[in-house]
Amino acid sequence: MKTILYLLLFVSIPVIQAQNSIHGSIIDSQTKEPLVFANIYLPQLEKGTITDDQGLFNLTNLPSGNYKVVCSIIGYETFSKTLTIPTTETLNIVLSSSAIEMEEIIISTPFHKLQSENVMKVEHEKIADLKAKGAVTLADGITNIAGVESISTGVSIGKPVIRGLSSNRVLVYTQGVRLENQQFGDEHGLGLNDSGVESVEVIKGPASLLYGSDALGGVLYINPEKFAQQHSNAANIEATYFGNTLGYSANMGYKESAEKLKFLIRGSVSEHSDYNTADYRVTNTRFKEQDFKSGIGYQSTQFKTEFRYNMNHSKLGIPEAIGEQTKSKNPELPYQDITNHVFSSKSNIYFEKSSLEINLGYIYNDRKEFEEHHDHDEHEHEDEDDHEDDHEDDHEEEHEHDEHENEVLEAALHMKLKTFNYDVKYQLPVYGKFETIVGTQGMHQVNTNYGEEQLIPNATTNDFGIFAMSHIHFENTDVQIGARFDNRNIQVLDGFNKDFNSFNGALGAKTKMFKIITARLNLASGFRAPNLAELTSYGTHEGTNRFEIGDENLTNEQNFQTDLALEFKSEHVEFFANGFYNLVNNYIYLQPDGTFIDSTPVYSYVQEDASLYGGEIGFHFHPHPLDWLHVESSFETVTGKQKNETYLPLIPANSLTNTIRVELESKWADKLYGFIRLKSTFAQNNVSEFELASDSYNLLSAGLGGTFSVFDNDLTASISGSNLTNKKYINHLSRLKPEGIYNMGRNISLRLTYSL
Repeated sequence: MKTILYLLLFVSIPVIQAQNSIHGSIIDSQTKEPLVFANIYLPQLEKGTITDDQGLFNLTNLPSGNYKVVCSIIGYETFSKTLTIPTTETLNIVLSSSAIEMEEIIISTPFHKLQSENVMKVEHEKIADLKAKGAVTLADGITNIAGVESISTGVSIGKPVIRGLSSNRVLVYTQGVRLENQQFGDEHGLGLNDSGVESVEVIKGPASLLYGSDALGGVLYINPEKFAQQHSNAANIEATYFGNTLGYSANMGYKESAEKLKFLIRGSVSEHSDYNTADYRVTNTRFKEQDFKSGIGYQSTQFKTEFRYNMNHSKLGIPEAIGEQTKSKNPELPYQDITNHVFSSKSNIYFEKSSLEINLGYIYNDRKEFEEHHDHDEHEHEDEDDHEDDHEDDHEEEHEHDEHENEVLEAALHMKLKTFNYDVKYQLPVYGKFETIVGTQGMHQVNTNYGEEQLIPNATTNDFGIFAMSHIHFENTDVQIGARFDNRNIQVLDGFNKDFNSFNGALGAKTKMFKIITARLNLASGFRAPNLAELTSYGTHEGTNRFEIGDENLTNEQNFQTDLALEFKSEHVEFFANGFYNLVNNYIYLQPDGTFIDSTPVYSYVQEDASLYGGEIGFHFHPHPLDWLHVESSFETVTGKQKNETYLPLIPANSLTNTIRVELESKWADKLYGFIRLKSTFAQNNVSEFELASDSYNLLSAGLGGTFSVFDNDLTASISGSNLTNKKYINHLSRLKPEGIYNMGRNISLRLTYSL
């Protein structure tokens, strides 16, 4: 902690540097015409601008040093170049047209490079694109990313699964800090809303070198909405209607940036009824959510800082069986009432040839779960239920009932998790071919129980890690290497005090072959310390209908993964093949022992060595001269086995996705698009001893949209449909599978976004 305080004091020391600028032009390689509204961005400084109507740009107040400049515009290849500032060079940039989508800067890896320059393969998806495909929630949307699935409880609760690994094995980052929200539970969702989110990045494989414990399986990195560019402002309002759940989601935001100060604010609300299948509505999958995001930033020549805050409140029904068919949006018992606060601070200091980055976060998670048998007055509650039935379609009276119900109920389970975390990185001056970062990360976490039930005890967790990482540039090859040490201490009140230590490393290389093939080979180790539930559980977990027994003698999960990725890219054809083999020692999982306590089956946490292997393969074809036509296909597979050759639980089924989409230009509209997609999920028969197998199914979806000028402002409209054939199916990762409850049927959604 003293080290962190010294660093914070160091931030306040002014660093004297000259103010620099870069300027230039961007033109089309064939026509030599200027490109208007092209983006020029310096990712390390998070500073950018756009070209004017003559294709010219000018960026001022830049610190000295080596910085990457990225230029991009839809329909052209992305340009990147490292500049030494100050410079007298005029940047005359020539961009070549391309039907391939422009590249994005990858933020989740430390050197902030384009994907084509990255040694690690990282998936990147814009939230707007996921919404256009009809995603109801953020957890639902990420399942459109290759290699990513979700363990779902209805529509509202979803946990990310990366190549077969989930729960505490997948780390989630938001606003630049790790999200801690009791993610150990099967029915504990992300607790994040997609409003005010720019994009999602997925690191598939061990990322403990970058993020420490709990990144053994990968990282889901949520990039927040960017601030407005200097001397500009922007506002928009968005509304989406979902036909299946009779639900809606709406958000509104405003942002403005001056020379040095900038701020943004966004609020959203959503409500959904029980989702519908071809035969019935699934009782108590209804949910409500309110979300608020804000941020303020300051940027001078050599110093940049920003502070962000996110409050998310959700009330989520927990489905148990098919019951009364209703369109109410008020969750009935049992339900979760969760409030999540995320405070984050990110500061950068730029020296002559190096830089310092300090990220601080505080997450306050307040989780309550209400159950019927904890009602103070059962008769009074029955009267209230009758009252709700009589006024089912009256929204105001339902709201009054909802407030009254909260007054007479006490949470059976009530936990508060308070987490402070820090992430400090120092980027050393570039030395020859070496870019190097050293850093430290840590966490202080306190869990406190307030309800009569207790899933995990009152406890304090402390993490500390130090690491170093280098990116080495050769003529045709880039190499990345790093090492890290971590310590996690868990102290249970009136219980044990345990330390978990781990050394980890990573080595990766990227090379170009024949100018059109990129090959990446990454070798990395990772670890995960057992969580409180695995160490200490002894009681009924109502959300999963299990009596769970932990084991305080559990040891670290330790893994080693080999990942090979090949990518072929020509002007009109792209092809990729990713393969991995992941060996996990001391894999922790729940196993039934065949006994019952209070009529509830008993499950115990046990350990066994395991392995997972598989990958993704796909292609993207956009034929000349029909550059507006895109044909895409991808296949993903993963197999998980224990050392004794039995299969691991919760491994997603293999799937094949085929998509045809078009992108058109028009004089009366911009960014017109349409798509039709067929996702074929194969039967999953490779299941653990206590799992049910799953049948195969095909889901058809389609959508179209575009941007139009309305009252001199942009209106983006889209309509999309998922499961258009209203197929009755059960996803293998659905927690409602043992009850034979179907996943969502046909859903038609309409989305409107208006820029003010």
